[in-house]
Order: sequence, then structure tokens, then C-alpha cells
Amino acid sequence: MEKLILIGGGGHCKSCIDVIEGVKDFEIAGILDTPDKVGTEVLGYKIIGTDNDIGSYAKQGYYFLITVGQIKSADLRIKLYEKVKNAGGKFATVISPRAYVSKHACIEEGTIVMHDVLINAGAKIGKNCIINTKALIEHECIIKDNCHIAVGAVIAGEVEIGENSFVGANTTIVQCVKLPSKAFIKAGSLVK
Repeated sequence: MEKLILIGGGGHCKSCIDVIEGVKDFEIAGILDTPDKVGTEVLGYKIIGTDNDIGSYAKQGYYFLITVGQIKSADLRIKLYEKVKNAGGKFATVISPRAYVSKHACIEEGTIVMHDVLINAGAKIGKNCIINTKALIEHECIIKDNCHIAVGAVIAGEVEIGENSFVGANTTIVQCVKLPSKAFIKAGSLVK
């Protein structure tokens, strides 16, 4: 098992831990968060430092996963992603054992696929994305880097979602729609 450092110890981190504990590839070594939280725990895992410690863990060969959530903006997740890359760090790609990902789909580094997600053939998911619980990504969809597809979202076939976007819970995006970068789709929307 590879040693994994999580970056961000809030609510999304708890959901990520639940997924990672079911995956056989990674073992959580600790969490990085703000200085005031160092020494505390999240679901039994210690906060062992801050993002200033990324370089040290990267040199030791640890893998990283950004576990900061994303709703209004992807800026913090992008900043942390770049910090790890600049330090020479490696990113985990985490897929829940309760998710179905077609062998004909592609998922890039730093992305987490949560419980009960379905990703169909020909779909491409970019770097540093959150594909949240019970989302459906249909055939030939393109989800670009730094996107959060929230719980229960339905993305129909051949949809393209621009980088740094947020698609809210229980949203439906009908087939062949193309969303620009930094799109923000509120929960419960129907996008035609």
C-alpha cells in the first residue's frame, strides 16, 4: 500500500476518508491543514502539518490527495494542486470500490470517485476533480480539470464541462451540452 497524505481536514475530508478506507491501494499517513488544527484528528487520522510541509512529504515519496471541498470556486484546490506539483509530489487517483467505472473511461490524477458513482464508456475525467456520491457520468462525457460534480448529478451523453466548474446536487445536464470554464450550476438545475 502506498502512503497517502490528505490536504484539508474539513467535511469533504471525512467523506474522502470513508472512500479511501475501502481502497486497497492507499494507506492514510496523515492530514495537512491550518496551523491551529495540527495535533487534532479527523476520524482517527492525525493532522500532522500544514501545506508548508508538502515539499518534505513529496521528497519522501508520499502520494497526495486534495480533500478540500469545492463549491463557489476551485481556486484553493488549484493552488494546492500546483503546490504539490511544484514540489515534485505524486497524486493518488482514488475510486470507491462501490463505484462503477467503465474500462473504456479515463480518470486522471488527483481525482476522487465517491461511492455509488457510475462512469460510462468513453468518458474522460480530468485532474483534481471530485465526482461525488451517486453522480452519473454518461458515455463520451468530458469533465475537464478541477471540477466538482456534486451528489446525485446526472450528466447525459457527450456533455463537455469546462475546467474549474461546479455542478450542484441533483442537477441534470441533457446530452451534448457544452459548459464553459468556471461554470456554476446550482443544485436541482435542469440544463438543456
